[in-house]
Amino acid sequence: MKKILLLFFVCTVALGGWSCKCRTTQHTGSRMIATPTPTRAAGQTDVLQLTADPIPVVRVGVIGLGMRGLSAVSNMAYMDGVQIVALCDMLPENTARTNDLLERRGHPRALEFHSDPEAWRELSALPDIDLIYIVTDWESHARMGLQGMRDGKHVAIEVPAAMTMDEIWALIDMSEKTRLHCMMLENCVYDHFELTVLNMAQQGLFGTIAHGEGGYIHQLEQFWDSYWDDWRLKYNRTHRGDLYPTHGIGPVALAMNIHRGDKMNFLVSVDADAVSIPNFLREKRGEQVTEFRNGEHTTTLIRTEMGRSMMIQHNVASPRPYSRLFQLSGSKGFANKYPIQQFYFAENTAADGILDHENLDSHSAISGEARQALLAHYKHPIVKDIEELALRVGGHGGMDFIMDYRLIYCLQRGLPLDMDVYDMAEWCCLIPLSEISLDNGSAPVEIPDFTRGAWNRLSGVHFAME
Repeated sequence: MKKILLLFFVCTVALGGWSCKCRTTQHTGSRMIATPTPTRAAGQTDVLQLTADPIPVVRVGVIGLGMRGLSAVSNMAYMDGVQIVALCDMLPENTARTNDLLERRGHPRALEFHSDPEAWRELSALPDIDLIYIVTDWESHARMGLQGMRDGKHVAIEVPAAMTMDEIWALIDMSEKTRLHCMMLENCVYDHFELTVLNMAQQGLFGTIAHGEGGYIHQLEQFWDSYWDDWRLKYNRTHRGDLYPTHGIGPVALAMNIHRGDKMNFLVSVDADAVSIPNFLREKRGEQVTEFRNGEHTTTLIRTEMGRSMMIQHNVASPRPYSRLFQLSGSKGFANKYPIQQFYFAENTAADGILDHENLDSHSAISGEARQALLAHYKHPIVKDIEELALRVGGHGGMDFIMDYRLIYCLQRGLPLDMDVYDMAEWCCLIPLSEISLDNGSAPVEIPDFTRGAWNRLSGVHFAME
């Protein structure tokens, strides 16, 4: 409780006197930084619940075959009705090893494109591809996705799919114009715990969700040298803000029905001075660091149209245990994943009928046995038939496989995808907008309605099933 009160205090101070009765971005003494929304082109409509013709055999081209790309090909090699027809990477050894994997699994070798920074365009132009799966560095994601849709393909883009507001709006407009799917590959929404909590929230176990938390707390020091051309560290060196928000905000945004009955209105960001990464550059690379943009730890507060709050954190620098935080707090209960999985419900309080504010045990989480029973009972329907295979072959506890499986499942059946281009926009916009807030003394920054007026047309999150 103290934590939530502190968050609201910080938000109130930063906003210069927010009125809790207000449900818009207007407030007393406003210094809100406006974020423009471009006008939708004439004749262009939204792609909420977009469907396309069924594709019984999905032909896939994969761009980027490093850490994530190879795993995606491995996942899809286990699925019926998928053909990997083309592979692209800067390194020829990466396309070769991926083709070797396909061959070992009994699949034909795919076309290979490599060595040329623009070779991906040849893959995108191939006529016999239905889906382009993009797993490259952040700054190439959006332009590859845009070209893929121009070439008539559905696109799936690794996180974050876009780094700037211009890229975000360009992807939205291209998807709306072409009526092609543009899905961001956010695997964490398919984590067993997050999926189960989503199902519990939809069943009303937590009552009205008032507050949600997410984050990406993951020291990357041991991985910095693994990224092609040092791209990820370079981006942290030259940009400020929450540069990797989607793992944290994705599951929370779905549970809080963002653009399905609610929308994010504005954010405020605060960061701490960088320490750990500049030390790494000095001690491990011998660099004299004169400027490093991104902070050690970034915290972003968000308020929604329906009067709810969200907190998202980012820290890839400090030596800390891995955490995505993931908390939901509602009028009837609470769920938490890190550092331990917990549930708490209103009826847990003072089970013996005696109220004692000094007895903290009366406010303890439910037992481990009860937690496991809840997780089993509320297992999300989309994983029941594939859970065993996902756990056996998929990365990150199976959630990578479930993500790829659901993408293929929906394309094969002509169903709406689990995540749409507006999810991409809402989750990625924290990158540029948190930087604007920080560079303006933690000023509040408006979050656009990326649906351009359709944010409350849908009622809740629904994963399509045949």
